[in-house]
Amino acid sequence: MAHYPHHYIDGAWCAPSGPGQRELVDPATEEMFATVANGGTAEDVDRAVRAARRASESLAHTSVDARAEMIDAIVTAYEARVDEFAELIAREIGAPVSARAQVTGPIGHMKVARDLLTSYRFETRMGDTIIRREPVGVCALISPWNWPIQTPVIKFIYALAAGCPSIMKGSDASPLSGIFLAEVIEKAGLPAGVFNLILGRGRVVGEAMSAHPEVDLVSFTGSTGAGIKVGEAAARTVKRTVLELGGKSANIVLRDADLEAAARWNIGRCFFNTGQSCHAPSRMLVHESQIESVLPILADEAAKFHLGDPRDPATTMGPVVNSAQFDSVQDYIQKGLDEGARLVCGGPGRPQGVNRGYFVQPTVFSDVTPEMTIAREEIFGPVLAVMPYRSEAEALEIANDSIFGLGGYVFAGDTKRGYEFASGLKAGRICFNGAATNSLTPMGGYKQSGVGRSMGVFGLEEYLEIKSIYGFAEDAAQLPELMR
Repeated sequence: MAHYPHHYIDGAWCAPSGPGQRELVDPATEEMFATVANGGTAEDVDRAVRAARRASESLAHTSVDARAEMIDAIVTAYEARVDEFAELIAREIGAPVSARAQVTGPIGHMKVARDLLTSYRFETRMGDTIIRREPVGVCALISPWNWPIQTPVIKFIYALAAGCPSIMKGSDASPLSGIFLAEVIEKAGLPAGVFNLILGRGRVVGEAMSAHPEVDLVSFTGSTGAGIKVGEAAARTVKRTVLELGGKSANIVLRDADLEAAARWNIGRCFFNTGQSCHAPSRMLVHESQIESVLPILADEAAKFHLGDPRDPATTMGPVVNSAQFDSVQDYIQKGLDEGARLVCGGPGRPQGVNRGYFVQPTVFSDVTPEMTIAREEIFGPVLAVMPYRSEAEALEIANDSIFGLGGYVFAGDTKRGYEFASGLKAGRICFNGAATNSLTPMGGYKQSGVGRSMGVFGLEEYLEIKSIYGFAEDAAQLPELMR
Protein backbone atom coordinates (compact mmCIF):
# COMPACT_ATOMS: atom_id res chain seq x y z
CA MET A 1 0.00 0.00 0.00
CA ALA A 2 1.73 3.17 -1.21
CA HIS A 3 1.42 6.43 0.73
CA TYR A 4 2.09 9.87 -0.71
CA PRO A 5 2.40 12.31 2.20
CA HIS A 6 3.98 15.42 0.66
CA HIS A 7 3.35 18.68 -1.17
CA TYR A 8 5.94 19.94 -3.64
CA ILE A 9 6.88 23.54 -2.76
CA ASP A 10 9.89 25.63 -3.73
CA GLY A 11 11.66 22.70 -5.36
CA ALA A 12 11.31 20.32 -2.39
CA TRP A 13 8.87 17.73 -1.04
CA CYS A 14 7.41 18.81 2.28
CA ALA A 15 4.70 17.71 4.71
CA PRO A 16 1.34 19.53 4.78
CA SER A 17 0.76 21.78 7.76
CA GLY A 18 -2.58 20.10 8.53
CA PRO A 19 -3.38 16.48 9.44
CA GLY A 20 -5.35 13.95 7.45
CA GLN A 21 -5.07 11.57 4.57
CA ARG A 22 -7.36 10.14 1.89
CA GLU A 23 -7.77 6.57 0.79
CA LEU A 24 -7.72 6.09 -2.97
CA VAL A 25 -10.06 3.44 -4.35
CA ASP A 26 -9.63 1.63 -7.66
CA PRO A 27 -12.95 2.24 -9.48
CA ALA A 28 -12.73 -1.10 -11.29
CA THR A 29 -12.34 -3.22 -8.14
CA GLU A 30 -13.64 -0.92 -5.37
CA GLU A 31 -10.46 -1.77 -3.43
CA MET A 32 -8.12 0.73 -1.78
CA PHE A 33 -4.71 0.92 -3.44
CA ALA A 34 -3.00 4.00 -1.97
CA THR A 35 -3.30 6.85 0.49
CA VAL A 36 -2.43 10.49 -0.02
CA ALA A 37 -2.02 13.49 2.24
CA ASN A 38 -5.17 15.56 2.51
CA GLY A 39 -4.11 18.18 5.04
CA GLY A 40 -3.37 21.11 2.77
CA THR A 41 -4.22 24.44 4.38
CA ALA A 42 -4.24 28.14 3.56
CA GLU A 43 -0.82 28.28 5.26
CA ASP A 44 0.55 25.77 2.73
CA VAL A 45 -0.91 27.79 -0.12
CA ASP A 46 0.76 30.91 1.24
CA ARG A 47 4.12 29.11 1.36
CA ALA A 48 3.71 28.04 -2.25
CA VAL A 49 2.63 31.51 -3.37
CA ARG A 50 5.65 33.09 -1.66
CA ALA A 51 7.92 30.54 -3.40
CA ALA A 52 6.34 31.32 -6.75
CA ARG A 53 6.62 35.05 -6.12
CA ARG A 54 10.36 34.68 -5.43
CA ALA A 55 10.75 32.78 -8.70
CA SER A 56 8.59 35.21 -10.65
CA GLU A 57 11.07 37.97 -11.35
CA SER A 58 13.88 35.77 -12.64
CA LEU A 59 11.52 33.58 -14.69
CA ALA A 60 9.92 36.63 -16.28
CA HIS A 61 13.33 37.74 -17.52
CA THR A 62 14.47 34.44 -18.96
CA SER A 63 14.88 34.33 -22.71
CA VAL A 64 12.35 32.52 -24.86
CA ASP A 65 15.14 30.09 -25.77
CA ALA A 66 15.69 29.27 -22.10
CA ARG A 67 11.98 28.63 -21.56
CA ALA A 68 11.88 26.44 -24.67
CA GLU A 69 14.77 24.42 -23.22
CA MET A 70 12.82 23.99 -19.97
CA ILE A 71 9.85 22.63 -21.92
CA ASP A 72 12.11 20.25 -23.84
CA ALA A 73 13.51 18.94 -20.55
CA ILE A 74 9.98 18.32 -19.26
CA VAL A 75 9.04 16.50 -22.46
CA THR A 76 12.08 14.24 -22.14
CA ALA A 77 11.33 13.44 -18.49
CA TYR A 78 7.65 12.87 -19.27
CA GLU A 79 8.22 10.58 -22.26
CA ALA A 80 10.28 8.27 -20.06
CA ARG A 81 7.18 7.64 -17.91
CA VAL A 82 4.33 7.43 -20.44
CA ASP A 83 3.57 3.78 -19.72
CA GLU A 84 3.68 4.47 -15.98
CA PHE A 85 1.18 7.30 -16.41
CA ALA A 86 -1.13 5.02 -18.40
CA GLU A 87 -1.11 2.44 -15.63
CA LEU A 88 -1.66 5.14 -13.04
CA ILE A 89 -4.77 6.68 -14.56
CA ALA A 90 -6.21 3.21 -15.22
CA ARG A 91 -6.08 2.62 -11.49
CA GLU A 92 -6.84 6.16 -10.36
CA ILE A 93 -9.81 7.11 -12.60
CA GLY A 94 -10.53 3.93 -14.59
CA ALA A 95 -9.36 5.21 -17.99
CA PRO A 96 -8.37 2.23 -20.17
CA VAL A 97 -4.70 1.90 -21.04
CA SER A 98 -5.93 1.57 -24.62
CA ALA A 99 -7.01 5.25 -24.49
CA ARG A 100 -3.50 6.47 -25.24
CA ALA A 101 -4.65 10.04 -25.93
CA GLN A 102 -4.90 10.51 -22.17
CA VAL A 103 -1.12 10.16 -21.79
CA THR A 104 0.34 10.92 -25.23
CA GLY A 105 -1.75 14.06 -25.78
CA PRO A 106 0.23 16.11 -23.24
CA ILE A 107 3.42 15.57 -25.25
CA GLY A 108 1.86 17.20 -28.30
CA HIS A 109 0.57 20.11 -26.26
CA MET A 110 3.99 20.73 -24.74
CA LYS A 111 5.65 20.69 -28.16
CA VAL A 112 3.09 23.12 -29.58
CA ALA A 113 3.78 25.55 -26.73
CA ARG A 114 7.54 25.19 -27.23
CA ASP A 115 7.30 25.76 -30.98
CA LEU A 116 5.07 28.77 -30.44
CA LEU A 117 7.92 30.45 -28.55
CA THR A 118 10.04 30.44 -31.72
CA SER A 119 7.56 32.64 -33.61
CA TYR A 120 5.51 34.60 -31.10
CA ARG A 121 6.29 38.33 -30.88
CA PHE A 122 6.30 39.51 -27.28
CA GLU A 123 7.02 43.05 -28.53
CA THR A 124 5.54 44.75 -31.58
CA ARG A 125 5.21 48.32 -32.87
CA MET A 126 2.21 50.50 -33.64
CA GLY A 127 3.69 53.71 -35.04
CA ASP A 128 5.74 55.34 -32.28
CA THR A 129 4.35 52.94 -29.67
CA ILE A 130 5.87 49.69 -28.47
CA ILE A 131 3.31 47.06 -27.47
CA ARG A 132 4.80 44.71 -24.88
CA ARG A 133 3.30 41.46 -23.69
CA GLU A 134 4.62 40.60 -20.23
CA PRO A 135 4.02 37.67 -17.86
CA VAL A 136 0.90 38.19 -15.76
CA GLY A 137 2.67 36.85 -12.66
CA VAL A 138 1.90 34.07 -10.19
CA CYS A 139 -0.72 31.63 -11.50
CA ALA A 140 -3.01 29.35 -9.49
CA LEU A 141 -3.99 26.29 -11.55
CA ILE A 142 -6.89 24.05 -10.51
CA SER A 143 -7.43 20.97 -12.67
CA PRO A 144 -10.08 18.22 -12.92
CA TRP A 145 -10.00 14.44 -12.64
CA ASN A 146 -11.39 13.43 -16.03
CA TRP A 147 -8.19 14.46 -17.87
CA PRO A 148 -5.88 14.30 -14.85
CA ILE A 149 -2.60 14.72 -16.73
CA GLN A 150 -3.40 16.58 -19.93
CA THR A 151 -5.37 19.45 -18.41
CA PRO A 152 -2.73 20.37 -15.79
CA VAL A 153 0.00 20.04 -18.41
CA ILE A 154 -1.79 22.49 -20.72
CA LYS A 155 -2.28 24.99 -17.91
CA PHE A 156 1.27 24.78 -16.59
CA ILE A 157 3.10 24.62 -19.90
CA TYR A 158 1.49 27.80 -21.25
CA ALA A 159 2.10 29.60 -17.96
CA LEU A 160 5.75 28.54 -18.20
CA ALA A 161 5.97 29.59 -21.86
CA ALA A 162 4.69 33.03 -20.87
CA GLY A 163 7.22 33.27 -18.03
CA CYS A 164 4.85 32.71 -15.12
CA PRO A 165 5.42 30.45 -12.07
CA SER A 166 2.53 28.25 -10.92
CA ILE A 167 0.81 26.68 -7.95
CA MET A 168 -1.11 23.57 -8.98
CA LYS A 169 -3.98 21.80 -7.27
CA GLY A 170 -5.22 18.60 -8.86
CA SER A 171 -8.59 17.03 -8.24
CA ASP A 172 -9.30 15.21 -4.99
CA ALA A 173 -10.28 12.25 -7.18
CA SER A 174 -6.92 12.07 -9.01
CA PRO A 175 -4.18 13.42 -6.73
CA LEU A 176 -1.52 10.91 -7.81
CA SER A 177 -1.50 12.27 -11.36
CA GLY A 178 -0.44 15.64 -9.97
CA ILE A 179 2.23 14.03 -7.79
CA PHE A 180 3.69 12.08 -10.72
CA LEU A 181 3.65 15.25 -12.83
CA ALA A 182 5.55 17.09 -10.08
CA GLU A 183 8.13 14.28 -10.12
CA VAL A 184 8.55 14.79 -13.87
CA ILE A 185 9.05 18.53 -13.43
CA GLU A 186 11.53 17.93 -10.61
CA LYS A 187 13.45 15.53 -12.87
CA ALA A 188 13.52 18.19 -15.60
CA GLY A 189 15.45 20.45 -13.25
CA LEU A 190 13.29 23.57 -13.30
CA PRO A 191 14.28 26.37 -10.90
CA ALA A 192 12.77 26.21 -7.41
CA GLY A 193 9.37 27.84 -7.13
CA VAL A 194 8.50 27.69 -10.82
CA PHE A 195 6.12 24.77 -10.16
CA ASN A 196 4.46 24.03 -6.82
CA LEU A 197 1.90 21.34 -5.98
CA ILE A 198 -0.58 21.49 -3.09
CA LEU A 199 -2.65 18.49 -2.00
CA GLY A 200 -5.91 18.92 -0.14
CA ARG A 201 -9.61 19.60 -0.30
CA GLY A 202 -10.93 21.98 -2.89
CA ARG A 203 -13.02 23.98 -0.49
CA VAL A 204 -9.88 24.74 1.55
CA VAL A 205 -6.95 24.77 -0.90
CA GLY A 206 -8.88 25.93 -3.95
CA GLU A 207 -10.52 28.75 -2.01
CA ALA A 208 -7.17 29.89 -0.59
CA MET A 209 -5.52 29.82 -4.02
CA SER A 210 -8.34 31.74 -5.68
CA ALA A 211 -8.56 34.40 -2.99
CA HIS A 212 -4.83 34.90 -2.30
CA PRO A 213 -3.87 38.55 -2.93
CA GLU A 214 -0.45 37.59 -4.33
CA VAL A 215 -1.94 35.31 -7.01
CA ASP A 216 -2.32 37.22 -10.28
CA LEU A 217 -4.31 34.68 -12.30
CA VAL A 218 -6.44 31.66 -11.49
CA SER A 219 -7.19 29.03 -14.13
CA PHE A 220 -9.88 26.51 -13.25
CA THR A 221 -11.36 23.55 -15.13
CA GLY A 222 -14.33 21.76 -13.61
CA SER A 223 -18.03 22.05 -13.01
CA THR A 224 -19.92 25.29 -13.52
CA GLY A 225 -20.98 25.34 -9.87
CA ALA A 226 -17.41 25.06 -8.62
CA GLY A 227 -16.25 27.58 -11.21
CA ILE A 228 -18.71 30.15 -9.90
CA LYS A 229 -17.19 29.78 -6.42
CA VAL A 230 -13.68 30.20 -7.84
CA GLY A 231 -14.76 33.31 -9.74
CA GLU A 232 -16.36 34.81 -6.64
CA ALA A 233 -13.23 34.21 -4.55
CA ALA A 234 -10.95 35.60 -7.28
CA ALA A 235 -13.08 38.70 -7.72
CA ARG A 236 -12.27 39.87 -4.21
CA THR A 237 -8.74 40.73 -5.34
CA VAL A 238 -9.67 41.54 -8.96
CA LYS A 239 -7.41 38.92 -10.52
CA ARG A 240 -7.66 37.50 -13.99
CA THR A 241 -9.79 34.37 -14.12
CA VAL A 242 -9.86 31.69 -16.81
CA LEU A 243 -12.66 29.15 -16.46
CA GLU A 244 -13.45 26.04 -18.51
CA LEU A 245 -16.69 24.69 -17.12
CA GLY A 246 -19.58 22.36 -17.94
CA GLY A 247 -21.09 21.42 -21.26
CA LYS A 248 -24.14 19.83 -22.85
CA SER A 249 -23.01 19.76 -26.44
CA ALA A 250 -25.37 19.03 -29.30
CA ASN A 251 -24.62 17.08 -32.47
CA ILE A 252 -27.05 18.24 -35.14
CA VAL A 253 -27.48 15.82 -38.03
CA LEU A 254 -28.98 17.64 -41.01
CA ARG A 255 -31.24 15.67 -43.34
CA ASP A 256 -28.69 15.33 -46.14
CA ALA A 257 -25.93 13.98 -43.86
CA ASP A 258 -24.54 10.45 -43.88
CA LEU A 259 -26.81 9.22 -41.09
CA GLU A 260 -24.85 6.06 -40.29
CA ALA A 261 -21.50 7.84 -40.17
CA ALA A 262 -22.98 10.52 -37.91
CA ALA A 263 -24.51 7.95 -35.57
CA ARG A 264 -21.43 5.78 -35.20
CA TRP A 265 -19.19 8.81 -34.70
CA ASN A 266 -21.58 10.25 -32.08
CA ILE A 267 -21.47 7.08 -29.98
CA GLY A 268 -17.68 6.91 -30.13
CA ARG A 269 -17.18 10.55 -29.23
CA CYS A 270 -19.93 10.75 -26.61
CA PHE A 271 -18.90 7.56 -24.80
CA PHE A 272 -15.14 8.10 -25.00
CA ASN A 273 -13.62 8.25 -21.50
CA THR A 274 -16.85 6.61 -20.26
CA GLY A 275 -18.72 9.76 -21.21
CA GLN A 276 -16.72 11.81 -18.71
CA SER A 277 -15.87 14.65 -21.05
CA CYS A 278 -17.16 18.20 -20.95
CA HIS A 279 -17.17 18.30 -24.78
CA ALA A 280 -19.16 15.07 -25.17
CA PRO A 281 -21.94 15.32 -27.80
CA SER A 282 -24.52 14.09 -25.29
CA ARG A 283 -27.47 15.47 -27.26
CA MET A 284 -28.01 14.15 -30.79
CA LEU A 285 -30.56 16.06 -32.85
CA VAL A 286 -32.02 14.09 -35.75
CA HIS A 287 -34.84 14.99 -38.14
CA GLU A 288 -38.09 13.42 -36.98
CA SER A 289 -38.37 11.40 -40.21
CA GLN A 290 -34.99 9.71 -39.55
CA ILE A 291 -35.29 8.86 -35.86
CA GLU A 292 -36.38 5.25 -36.30
CA SER A 293 -33.65 4.69 -38.87
CA VAL A 294 -30.86 5.95 -36.65
CA LEU A 295 -31.73 4.14 -33.41
CA PRO A 296 -30.62 0.60 -34.48
CA ILE A 297 -27.30 2.03 -35.66
CA LEU A 298 -26.72 3.76 -32.33
CA ALA A 299 -27.56 0.60 -30.40
CA ASP A 300 -25.27 -1.48 -32.60
CA GLU A 301 -22.35 0.89 -32.11
CA ALA A 302 -22.92 1.12 -28.35
CA ALA A 303 -22.81 -2.67 -28.12
CA LYS A 304 -19.25 -2.71 -29.52
CA PHE A 305 -17.67 -1.36 -26.34
CA HIS A 306 -15.74 -3.89 -24.31
CA LEU A 307 -16.20 -3.09 -20.63
CA GLY A 308 -13.70 -4.48 -18.17
CA ASP A 309 -10.41 -4.04 -16.35
CA PRO A 310 -8.94 -0.75 -17.62
CA ARG A 311 -5.45 -2.28 -17.38
CA ASP A 312 -6.43 -4.84 -20.03
CA PRO A 313 -5.48 -3.53 -23.50
CA ALA A 314 -8.67 -5.12 -24.88
CA THR A 315 -10.88 -2.91 -22.70
CA THR A 316 -12.43 0.05 -24.52
CA MET A 317 -14.64 1.38 -21.69
CA GLY A 318 -13.71 1.46 -18.04
CA PRO A 319 -15.75 2.39 -14.99
CA VAL A 320 -16.75 5.90 -14.01
CA VAL A 321 -14.39 7.50 -11.54
CA ASN A 322 -15.97 6.71 -8.17
CA SER A 323 -19.10 5.68 -6.29
CA ALA A 324 -20.49 9.22 -6.16
CA GLN A 325 -20.24 9.55 -9.94
CA PHE A 326 -21.77 6.09 -10.41
CA ASP A 327 -24.73 7.04 -8.23
CA SER A 328 -25.15 10.36 -10.06
CA VAL A 329 -25.23 8.70 -13.49
CA GLN A 330 -27.68 6.06 -12.25
CA ASP A 331 -29.95 8.83 -10.96
CA TYR A 332 -29.93 10.51 -14.38
CA ILE A 333 -30.77 7.26 -16.14
CA GLN A 334 -33.69 6.73 -13.78
CA LYS A 335 -34.86 10.31 -14.36
CA GLY A 336 -34.84 9.67 -18.09
CA LEU A 337 -37.15 6.71 -17.58
CA ASP A 338 -39.35 8.52 -15.07
CA GLU A 339 -39.79 11.55 -17.35
CA GLY A 340 -40.90 9.42 -20.31
CA ALA A 341 -37.83 8.98 -22.49
CA ARG A 342 -37.67 5.73 -24.48
CA LEU A 343 -34.78 3.43 -23.57
CA VAL A 344 -33.01 2.21 -26.71
CA CYS A 345 -30.15 0.33 -25.04
CA GLY A 346 -28.39 0.13 -21.70
CA GLY A 347 -30.32 1.32 -18.66
CA PRO A 348 -29.97 1.28 -14.88
CA GLY A 349 -27.51 -0.89 -12.98
CA ARG A 350 -24.22 -2.50 -13.86
CA PRO A 351 -23.76 -4.47 -17.08
CA GLN A 352 -24.92 -8.08 -16.95
CA GLY A 353 -22.44 -10.33 -15.15
CA VAL A 354 -20.59 -7.46 -13.46
CA ASN A 355 -20.98 -7.38 -9.68
CA ARG A 356 -18.30 -4.92 -8.60
CA GLY A 357 -16.71 -1.77 -9.92
CA TYR A 358 -18.40 1.46 -10.96
CA PHE A 359 -19.34 0.26 -14.43
CA VAL A 360 -22.25 1.89 -16.27
CA GLN A 361 -24.10 0.40 -19.21
CA PRO A 362 -23.68 2.44 -22.42
CA THR A 363 -27.15 3.97 -22.56
CA VAL A 364 -29.14 5.62 -25.36
CA PHE A 365 -32.51 7.34 -24.91
CA SER A 366 -34.91 8.43 -27.64
CA ASP A 367 -38.11 10.51 -27.53
CA VAL A 368 -36.20 13.06 -25.45
CA THR A 369 -37.82 16.50 -25.25
CA PRO A 370 -35.99 19.76 -24.50
CA GLU A 371 -37.46 20.14 -21.01
CA MET A 372 -36.31 16.71 -19.77
CA THR A 373 -33.52 16.61 -17.20
CA ILE A 374 -31.32 14.40 -19.37
CA ALA A 375 -31.57 17.01 -22.16
CA ARG A 376 -30.57 19.94 -19.95
CA GLU A 377 -28.06 18.80 -17.34
CA GLU A 378 -24.51 17.52 -17.77
CA ILE A 379 -24.57 13.81 -16.89
CA PHE A 380 -20.85 13.03 -17.26
CA GLY A 381 -21.41 9.39 -18.07
CA PRO A 382 -22.10 7.19 -21.13
CA VAL A 383 -25.65 8.43 -21.69
CA LEU A 384 -26.91 9.86 -25.01
CA ALA A 385 -30.18 11.74 -25.50
CA VAL A 386 -31.59 11.53 -29.04
CA MET A 387 -33.93 14.42 -29.82
CA PRO A 388 -36.15 14.97 -32.88
CA TYR A 389 -36.49 18.24 -34.79
CA ARG A 390 -38.93 19.28 -37.52
CA SER A 391 -36.95 22.05 -39.22
CA GLU A 392 -33.39 23.38 -39.19
CA ALA A 393 -34.61 26.51 -37.45
CA GLU A 394 -36.05 24.38 -34.67
CA ALA A 395 -32.86 22.31 -34.49
CA LEU A 396 -30.80 25.46 -34.02
CA GLU A 397 -33.17 26.72 -31.35
CA ILE A 398 -33.01 23.42 -29.43
CA ALA A 399 -29.22 23.25 -29.70
CA ASN A 400 -28.78 26.79 -28.37
CA ASP A 401 -31.41 26.42 -25.64
CA SER A 402 -28.86 25.65 -22.93
CA ILE A 403 -26.99 27.47 -20.20
CA PHE A 404 -23.86 25.86 -21.68
CA GLY A 405 -21.94 26.64 -24.84
CA LEU A 406 -18.73 24.64 -24.81
CA GLY A 407 -18.85 22.45 -27.91
CA GLY A 408 -21.05 21.78 -30.91
CA TYR A 409 -21.11 19.31 -33.79
CA VAL A 410 -22.76 19.38 -37.22
CA PHE A 411 -23.12 16.66 -39.83
CA ALA A 412 -24.30 17.67 -43.31
CA GLY A 413 -23.86 16.64 -46.92
CA ASP A 414 -23.73 20.21 -48.20
CA THR A 415 -20.60 21.93 -46.90
CA LYS A 416 -21.92 25.48 -47.35
CA ARG A 417 -25.13 24.70 -45.50
CA GLY A 418 -23.20 22.91 -42.79
CA TYR A 419 -20.97 25.95 -42.28
CA GLU A 420 -23.93 28.30 -42.12
CA PHE A 421 -25.57 26.11 -39.49
CA ALA A 422 -22.33 25.78 -37.48
CA SER A 423 -21.97 29.56 -37.53
CA GLY A 424 -25.33 29.87 -35.76
CA LEU A 425 -24.35 27.66 -32.83
CA LYS A 426 -23.51 29.52 -29.63
CA ALA A 427 -20.51 27.47 -28.58
CA GLY A 428 -16.76 27.90 -28.53
CA ARG A 429 -15.69 24.85 -30.50
CA ILE A 430 -17.61 23.35 -33.45
CA CYS A 431 -16.66 20.23 -35.42
CA PHE A 432 -18.07 19.55 -38.90
CA ASN A 433 -18.65 15.97 -40.08
CA GLY A 434 -16.57 14.52 -37.25
CA ALA A 435 -13.47 16.63 -37.89
CA ALA A 436 -10.75 16.32 -35.28
CA THR A 437 -9.69 19.29 -33.19
CA ASN A 438 -6.06 20.29 -32.84
CA SER A 439 -3.90 21.77 -30.12
CA LEU A 440 -2.98 24.91 -32.09
CA THR A 441 -6.51 26.27 -31.94
CA PRO A 442 -8.30 27.90 -28.98
CA MET A 443 -10.58 25.95 -26.64
CA GLY A 444 -13.20 27.53 -24.43
CA GLY A 445 -16.88 28.20 -24.10
CA TYR A 446 -19.78 30.60 -24.38
CA LYS A 447 -22.28 31.35 -21.61
CA GLN A 448 -21.88 29.28 -18.44
CA SER A 449 -19.29 27.04 -20.08
CA GLY A 450 -16.57 29.46 -19.13
CA VAL A 451 -14.44 32.54 -19.59
CA GLY A 452 -11.23 32.73 -21.62
CA ARG A 453 -9.44 30.31 -23.91
CA SER A 454 -6.67 27.73 -23.65
CA MET A 455 -4.12 26.30 -26.12
CA GLY A 456 -2.18 27.89 -28.94
CA VAL A 457 -1.65 31.64 -29.25
CA PHE A 458 -4.93 32.43 -27.51
CA GLY A 459 -3.99 30.18 -24.59
CA LEU A 460 -0.56 31.77 -24.28
CA GLU A 461 -2.03 35.26 -24.25
CA GLU A 462 -4.25 34.45 -21.26
CA TYR A 463 -1.02 34.45 -19.24
CA LEU A 464 0.26 37.77 -20.61
CA GLU A 465 -0.44 41.39 -19.71
CA ILE A 466 -0.38 44.04 -22.45
CA LYS A 467 1.59 47.25 -21.99
CA SER A 468 1.74 50.23 -24.35
CA ILE A 469 4.93 52.35 -24.26
CA TYR A 470 4.55 55.60 -26.21
CA GLY A 471 6.98 57.99 -27.80
CA PHE A 472 9.60 55.80 -29.45
CA ALA A 473 10.18 56.55 -33.13
CA GLU A 474 10.89 53.61 -35.36
CA ASP A 475 14.41 54.83 -36.08
CA ALA A 476 15.37 55.18 -32.40
CA ALA A 477 18.82 53.64 -32.63
CA GLN A 478 19.28 53.49 -28.86
CA LEU A 479 16.52 50.90 -28.46
CA PRO A 480 17.52 47.24 -28.23
CA GLU A 481 16.16 44.88 -30.84
CA LEU A 482 12.57 44.02 -30.02
CA MET A 483 12.03 40.70 -28.31
CA ARG A 484 10.77 37.82 -30.42
